[in-house]
Amino acid sequence: MLKVQVRLPMKRALLLFVTFLIFSCNFETKKISSEEVLELESRTLNWKEVDEYPAFEDCQNETELLAARECFEREVAQNIYAYLSKQQPVVTESIDDTLYLYLEINSSGRPEIDSVKIDSTLNNQLPELRMWLDQSIDSLPKIYPASKRGVPVSTVFKMPILIKAE
Repeated sequence: MLKVQVRLPMKRALLLFVTFLIFSCNFETKKISSEEVLELESRTLNWKEVDEYPAFEDCQNETELLAARECFEREVAQNIYAYLSKQQPVVTESIDDTLYLYLEINSSGRPEIDSVKIDSTLNNQLPELRMWLDQSIDSLPKIYPASKRGVPVSTVFKMPILIKAE
């Protein structure tokens, strides 16, 4: 019986110690505001990449990111080239040049030329070129904007446009 009496106080002492430990710990919970969560998340997100590229109706079935981008750029280029080929410019010398079009698709899907890098000789030969580019962009079909985590975002594409005229 002596053994039983020795173990009971040890169990009680252990139980009291554990109980004391649990209740003496100061557990603090910190409530984090949604602004703090957003700030933390925005620091970790790669804002230079989108989850979905802008898309025309024909490109919406593309699930792979690279294929979706290529489809979108191909459609834009085809529309620009189709519009420019309808123009009948008169040039004094042959042209074989490349310009760079920076095309922004805003978060509502509206296309707009951000800037255009046109060589001065090309600009002198085709002074209406900027106007034609604006009109070709205005004539694009409906565009679904790019998205990041399900939120529509603006994107800018640098597109080379080859200009040939004789």
